[in-house]
Amino acid sequence: MDKEAIFETLKKVLIEEFGLDSSVVTPEARLNEDLKLDSIDAVDLIVKLKSVLPKNINPTVFKEVRTLQDVVNAIHAIIQS
Repeated sequence: MDKEAIFETLKKVLIEEFGLDSSVVTPEARLNEDLKLDSIDAVDLIVKLKSVLPKNINPTVFKEVRTLQDVVNAIHAIIQS
């Protein structure tokens, strides 16, 4: 799964599960400031992604992510390992 596919999956989950408008779901969007996702939302996002990604995601990987691109990069690194 390449980074573009990961982003599209992430975007779909954010729109369908969190009710975000597609126009705000961009790689540069900051999770907290732009998308208004708090720590509970982040855990919910990880749970939702587990069902659509080929590997389990360790939540500790996401402590340093700030933008959607950071999330994509972290997921890509997990998949590649």
